[in-house]
Amino acid sequence: MERLIAEVAPTSKDIVVTLGDYVDRGPDSRGVIDTLIELRKSTQLIGLVGNHEEMMLEVVRDGQPPHGWLKYGGVETLDSYGFDGGLDFLPQSHEDFFDSLGDYFEYDDYFFTHAAYDPDTPLEHQPPEMLRWYTLNDGYPAAHISGKTAVVGHTAMRNGEILDIGHLLDIDTFCYGGGWLTAIDLYSRQVWQVAQDGRVRSTQTQY
Repeated sequence: MERLIAEVAPTSKDIVVTLGDYVDRGPDSRGVIDTLIELRKSTQLIGLVGNHEEMMLEVVRDGQPPHGWLKYGGVETLDSYGFDGGLDFLPQSHEDFFDSLGDYFEYDDYFFTHAAYDPDTPLEHQPPEMLRWYTLNDGYPAAHISGKTAVVGHTAMRNGEILDIGHLLDIDTFCYGGGWLTAIDLYSRQVWQVAQDGRVRSTQTQY
């Protein structure tokens, strides 16, 4: 992620939208949050909440059973925070970061969610399970009633390529499984991708 940010090199005039799933599975979830907090100081960062943040916060804040979260990467997250048995392991700055995350973001002709959306429901009334949990493997949603193009993650494109169906872009390119971490400039259509071994590829493609 640090290499991807360096490649994109966002400025204070840029809006950077992150689509969620900052924790779990990777080797340094705490470091991811630290990096995003630092990035917010130099650019306009809009963070969305993913299903992995939802799972973590349900355990940490709501006292829900941890089994599901631990199965899907919670162990790695706890290790990154030096978990010693107490659920108060999140620094206040991280608590504040998670509190700042939104369910969706609209800008110009685009809207952003972690996973998907109900095409017939206004964004402010979307069910959380659609925004955070729906997988495109169960079918692509129709164009949203707003007429705006959706930008989502969550459903991994294991071929490492952005999914484009016209009214929807999925930029989850299987980072957690050994693929690429992807960023796209929605106006220039510049795409940056970084692999776990540090390889970088950059393309400018018309979608």
